[in-house]
Amino acid sequence: MPELLPRRRLDQPRTPGFRLSLDPEAFGRFSERLARFLGTGKFLFWQTLLVIVWITLNLFAVTLRWDPYPFILLNLAFSTQAAYAAPLILLAQNRQDDRDRVSLEEDRARAAQTKADTEYLARELAALRIAVGEVVTRDYLRSELERVFRERKRTVKDDVPSS
Repeated sequence: MPELLPRRRLDQPRTPGFRLSLDPEAFGRFSERLARFLGTGKFLFWQTLLVIVWITLNLFAVTLRWDPYPFILLNLAFSTQAAYAAPLILLAQNRQDDRDRVSLEEDRARAAQTKADTEYLARELAALRIAVGEVVTRDYLRSELERVFRERKRTVKDDVPSS
């Protein structure tokens, strides 16, 4: 028999009320995207264009003056934008600092492992050099064989009876 979905099972009690599941990182990702957008030339262009249109309409269009000369509503809009932009930018910077901190820890661990590996290889190389120093070399073996052959010739000459 196929297994029923968890919300349709009759042997388990229902969870009361409305369950809202939110991704805890969603707001952080949103703030980073918004902070990145606020720092682009595209945003500055559109904001500048909006300000120029706003001021032009409020100065020259007599019937559309919703914000006369000191442009208090425009100042309020800029203040609101700054009040939200600054914390969002700081949040994005804090998230980047957290990522940098994790990356730095990984780099430190990797550097420590590399140092340990290098020290191990240096010890192994030193052990090999010591071991090779104790091995008979070709030149040493040749000289010893030549010495043995000379001694043998001398001994054979000495052993040969004179007639």
